[in-house]
Amino acid sequence: MAAAVILDPLLSPEMFCDSKAIDEAKRDHLFEVLMASNSYIAVGAHSLRWIDRVNILNATLSAMTRAVLQLKVVPDEVLIDGNRIPKSLSIPAKAIVKGDATVPVISAASIIAKVTRDRIMRKLDGQFPQYLFSVHKGYGTAAHYAVLGKWGPSLVHRRSFNLTVQERLF
Repeated sequence: MAAAVILDPLLSPEMFCDSKAIDEAKRDHLFEVLMASNSYIAVGAHSLRWIDRVNILNATLSAMTRAVLQLKVVPDEVLIDGNRIPKSLSIPAKAIVKGDATVPVISAASIIAKVTRDRIMRKLDGQFPQYLFSVHKGYGTAAHYAVLGKWGPSLVHRRSFNLTVQERLF
């Protein structure tokens, strides 16, 4: 899941910060503010099969490109959170390590991506309640690994994920 945002100039950039540093209620509020604004917003994602085929990093980079290409306005430059620029991106881009904590437009995109993903995970929780998706939202927590150990992977788990390696961390 990745998002691209061109911020509405009427929004105060100071209102956006790292999506991981704010609670869910604040993220949801900022998501609604962004969606109600004149910001240009797009989301890119890939299927589980694609992620399993190309790996999570390449799927994420591709989702970034998908999001940018779906914007209704072509940006002059794309600012990317991290240290890699998708090779498939034809627009000038700059990678910024920890950009979600320091660059408001990257923070806004991070909020859109995280809230979108969290909402998907809550829906999946209704279909697969034993996996507690509403609790861990797919992140590698001890609770997530515990339910995977008990129930095995569901239809919505990546087959390429190596649970054995991850379990050693806990």
